Parts: sequence; structure tokens; C-alpha cells
Amino acid sequence: MDFLKVITLSIFIFTSNFAFANAEKAQGLLKSKNCLACHAVEKKLVGPSYKDVAAKYKGDKTAPDMIAKKIIKGGSGNWGPIPMPPHSVSDADALMLAKYILAM
Repeated sequence: MDFLKVITLSIFIFTSNFAFANAEKAQGLLKSKNCLACHAVEKKLVGPSYKDVAAKYKGDKTAPDMIAKKIIKGGSGNWGPIPMPPHSVSDADALMLAKYILAM
């Protein structure tokens, strides 16, 4: 195996493991912070489905930061009259959750 293939394979394994670990952490946060009480992956509950959020903001480079701020501060008006309450998560966790949701 040549050097370039080894490096490419190593990067792929590292990024795959990193993405998997972040996905597991994000899923744990969705459960522990009760996000799933109001949101589901594929259907609207109290709030929009995560797939609807991902579709609405597809290609929007500002979406991860905007959604992370909404997770932390709460918000209303983008998806109807029911407000989303603020959630006690770190900036880093909120951004990870936003990126996870947008990747659906």
C-alpha cells in the first residue's frame, strides 16, 4: 500500500470514528435534555421534525450558529406560535446538536 493510500485511509477512519462519537453524544443529549418530548426525526410533534429543519436550512452556512443560539435561548415564530423554551447546554454542545440535526 502506498503512502497516500495509508494517509487517506487513516483520515477516513479518524473522521468516521469522530463523526460516530459525535452522533452518539448528540443522541444522548437529545434524550437527556428532553428534546424528543417536542421533536422527532421524521414527524412533527409540538415542534418541527429534525428532517424538516434540515430541509429548510439546507445550504445555509449561517444555520448551525443560528440553530445553536435558538437551542440555548429558545425562540418562536419560525415554526408556528408555540415557543421553544431555552435549554441549558454549553455553546459547544448546542452547536454539535445543530450540526447533527442539519445533517439529517
